[in-house]
Amino acid sequence: MDQLCFRRVFIVQCLLGITILSLSGLGFVESLGINYGQVGNNLPPPAKVLELLKSLRITKTRIYDTNPDILNAFAGSGVEIIVTVENAMLGTLMDPQQALNWVSTRIKPYVPATRITGIAVGNEVFTGDDMTLVSNLVPAMVSLQRALTQLGLQQYIQVSTPSSLAVLSNSYPPSAGTFTPELTTIMTQLLQFLSTTKAPFWINAYPYFAYKDSPSKISLDYALFNPNTGMVDPHTNMHYDNMLYAQVDAAIFAMARLGFGGIEVRVSETGWPSKGDADEVGATPQNAAIYNRNLLRRQLGGEGTPLRPKMRLEIYLFALFNEDMKPGPTSERNYGLYQPDGTMAYNVGLSTLSTSTNPSTSTSTSASTSTSSSSISLTSTATK
Repeated sequence: MDQLCFRRVFIVQCLLGITILSLSGLGFVESLGINYGQVGNNLPPPAKVLELLKSLRITKTRIYDTNPDILNAFAGSGVEIIVTVENAMLGTLMDPQQALNWVSTRIKPYVPATRITGIAVGNEVFTGDDMTLVSNLVPAMVSLQRALTQLGLQQYIQVSTPSSLAVLSNSYPPSAGTFTPELTTIMTQLLQFLSTTKAPFWINAYPYFAYKDSPSKISLDYALFNPNTGMVDPHTNMHYDNMLYAQVDAAIFAMARLGFGGIEVRVSETGWPSKGDADEVGATPQNAAIYNRNLLRRQLGGEGTPLRPKMRLEIYLFALFNEDMKPGPTSERNYGLYQPDGTMAYNVGLSTLSTSTNPSTSTSTSASTSTSSSSISLTSTATK
């Protein structure tokens, strides 16, 4: 194995928790982060979570609040954190004084020791039917940006909001990407804000949902980044060999249709559940392992999408832990790479990487199956 191949294999192993010796001088996957949800009654304390992230060599994470225990525990670690304003707070934070108070108490006391790099204002605000919440979004973002500027933090912290793919009325082919008509006005305001502040457009993109809804029409291999014939966009002649990149480019085309073609798109959430209900087709440990392994391969290569091949796509994997108190179907509680005790939720199966980075060895399943016994069993260096 040549030196470059070894370095890549080593980094993948670190990211996915193989117990190995720590070697100096190896880089990090700069475009990869992970979502650290806390909707569970059995999760490890923040200090232990930080140990786990360090063992995985992950330097970026996103939390869904401004939990002071986490912000304090991560001080001095160098881990970049995106914090979140809960949806219910948007109406309050429209008021500039309230926004200033919020930043003064929730953000300023922790920086620069804790590397807060982003504020996610709400989460998937456009997905629900609460139009008051939608109308409050951009004014709250403007107030928070002004507060950051007033406190001298605007150059370190970006303000954006994660949206689901439901904001698109059309995403196939990618060049036909279009925002839902009723969101045109508010989306234009949001994009104008992002363009002015040079903040990214965050999208929660899950090929799993598309496959689950139409397993007879969508190739599982296409959803999992496995080798497949893919699709060619008839309007651009761009070839797509995976659904995630097609979803991202659809969002870029949708923004361009509103006159904002230069905004960076980052994936604020993506993942694959390792367990689901009877009607949740494809939610298996093997498919989750394949999706995450293939996604990491792409991240190691510093890939961009076909539309922006030279711009490395930043992705936040969902999620670090299985969260046992999340409502909804079984899949919602089974997106984690790890169980709360620090053990892997499933066998990621990286044995093929020791000899090859060709993803053709992956085998997907649409029914519940166990992972291959020939795969490596992965454990973390910080499981206990």
